[in-house]
Amino acid sequence: MVSNRHSRVVIIGTGPAGYTAAIYTARAQLGPLVIDGLQPGGQLTITNDVENYPGFPEGIQGPQMMDLFRAQAERFGTRYQSGMVNRVDFTVRPFRIWVDDVEHTADAVIIATGASARYLGLPSEERLKGRGVSACATCDGFFYRGKEVAVIGGGDTAMEEATFLTRFATRVTLVHRRGEFRASKIMRKRALEDPKIEVAYHSVVDEVLGDAKTGVTGVRLRDVRSGAKRDVPCSGMFVAIGHHPNTEVFQGQLELDDQGYVKLFDSCTRTSVDGVFAAGDVADSRYRQAVTAAGTGCMTALDAERYLAELEAKE
Repeated sequence: MVSNRHSRVVIIGTGPAGYTAAIYTARAQLGPLVIDGLQPGGQLTITNDVENYPGFPEGIQGPQMMDLFRAQAERFGTRYQSGMVNRVDFTVRPFRIWVDDVEHTADAVIIATGASARYLGLPSEERLKGRGVSACATCDGFFYRGKEVAVIGGGDTAMEEATFLTRFATRVTLVHRRGEFRASKIMRKRALEDPKIEVAYHSVVDEVLGDAKTGVTGVRLRDVRSGAKRDVPCSGMFVAIGHHPNTEVFQGQLELDDQGYVKLFDSCTRTSVDGVFAAGDVADSRYRQAVTAAGTGCMTALDAERYLAELEAKE
């Protein structure tokens, strides 16, 4: 039997954006309900060390940080609902959200479902995520000072990640399956002229070498033309083949850009539906940092609070 539960604010997703939105809406006495999703805490739950978030001079483990965010939101009265949002209806008021087919309604909705990095899909890669396999050079590059790393990809993101990593690494091997990059001319030029960057053209990663104890020790490359394999020693592998925003459930309900990110309007966090707001990586294809996600989480809460106040004034 389907039940119906109403909240003034429903926050879909967690991580820095969702939890910050929860802290602010809860302190504003809006009684937020947070839908945890498949990965409560978001991408930081698979990040070992976070050293660039203000307020933690000694650094902090990603899962520990998300536990603190969650506890702080809970302290002010945030409620949590485990499960996945599998359907929404933003064409009616109050908005309708189904969590594992259980219906909830809300006067305002904040979307903080994030974006997921695209990985290669190798078992060895999955096993070593957070132990040398990363999808964020800005987040993790510092840990590879004086070491060798590999970057996988051929677009602007890969060029940018490889160039950034030369600040720390002694050598960056840029692995690309084709004979030329699809990156823009300026990004390509910058990477190819850097003496610390070596390019492995016509190559794909067959296996990430290492184990949970040692971390990544190298990558096994395969030449797509000859099939020949060779091992390249490195301490880290950065996958830079793009991200995809977690917006599948919102297709047909909100305006999305050509990459699938939620479009924002009026220089704030408003989406194409009045009363629905978006924060963090689900609407941000550029920065993708915990601190920027938290900032937009705060913004969505303030925007939602103003929206609900205006709604009450009209009534």
